[in-house]
Amino acid sequence: MNEFNVDQLKVNLFDNRRSLGENAASLAAARIIALLQEQPVINIVFAAAPSQNEFLEALAKQPNIAWERINAFHMDEYIGLPDNAPQRFGNYLKNQLFDKVHLRAIYYIDGNNDPDEECKRYAALLTDYPTDIVCLGIGENCHIAFNDPHVADFEDPVLIKKVGLDLTSRWQQVHDGCFPALDDVPEYALTLTIPALFKAPALFCMVPAAHKAEAIHHTLVDAISEQYPSTILRRHSNAMLFIDQDSAGKLTLDTDATSTESAVL
Repeated sequence: MNEFNVDQLKVNLFDNRRSLGENAASLAAARIIALLQEQPVINIVFAAAPSQNEFLEALAKQPNIAWERINAFHMDEYIGLPDNAPQRFGNYLKNQLFDKVHLRAIYYIDGNNDPDEECKRYAALLTDYPTDIVCLGIGENCHIAFNDPHVADFEDPVLIKKVGLDLTSRWQQVHDGCFPALDDVPEYALTLTIPALFKAPALFCMVPAAHKAEAIHHTLVDAISEQYPSTILRRHSNAMLFIDQDSAGKLTLDTDATSTESAVL
């Protein structure tokens, strides 16, 4: 493993996605256990994507986590898919993690509720249960949650909003094998905003695979801007990015350096 910093972002580079997922899960578990020693209940937001498979599998197996004291949230959901659709992010998380542990509560985003009413409902939950940890990924267009470049707002005044998905995001769902064709991918979703994600004191971001290499390059090398939403991770005081040799494929690394200019090119 190589470790280096880009601005405030701690980057961990692993040989492969399995090692990435297992090590990220171990570090996330340590944070969860430490928090549960300080407070009776914690709140965690989870991403839903194939990039999270190894991480979630390993996290479910971590010992000594009092899951019955954890409230689970997810960060985005398609609008209009049937409740039983396997592509719904809530269903993905149910299969990958929520059914494998005994959580205190699970708060799903309802993509079939009226979008305005659902945003009000979920924002109230996020306010009542302030997020302690966010486990997220990065999209091919550098989105975090479904904050695609055309809707990303680092100063967004709301916690959750309805967004139209850009073409890159929709094609990613096809590339990931979630939908057979572009026409099958919904055009709209509900997403936690960037400020909502940043309210968490700790962020764990897992991004394996070669098709994320360009996004990782933008994230670590380009100027921080809403053109590449994931660049904002470099401003969080306690964010960790986990990448593998494939997703780091477009980086030139000097792992002895700790600044943006010299660490990654």
